[in-house]
Amino acid sequence: MALVNVLVNGRAYTVACDDGEEDHLRELAQYLDTRVRQLVESVGQVGDARLMLMAGLVVVDELAEALGRVAELEKEVEDHKAAPQSGEESEEDGTSPEDMAAEALEFAASRLEDIAAKITHS
Repeated sequence: MALVNVLVNGRAYTVACDDGEEDHLRELAQYLDTRVRQLVESVGQVGDARLMLMAGLVVVDELAEALGRVAELEKEVEDHKAAPQSGEESEEDGTSPEDMAAEALEFAASRLEDIAAKITHS
């Protein structure tokens, strides 16, 4: 078990994590610190506990949105799998079910990469 020192809203915290997860934990703390600092800019210093709660809610909202989109895309993929596998083009727009599924998966992968980049670089 490793101990990592992180800084959020100018305060140092020591947090335990599994060995090898130290850098990941630092990145997560940096992302949280960014959200807390954004909140401080908009609402001011309203106390550490309230800022942490508000930042946590912002991050959970981002996560819920991303998970909702992933669920939508998974449903689209399942719907495409359940469609007849003739490989013929759709009458609506000329796109084959395989192309539509590939497009949905590419979009999901792109969205997840964007979210990971935000977490990594924030």
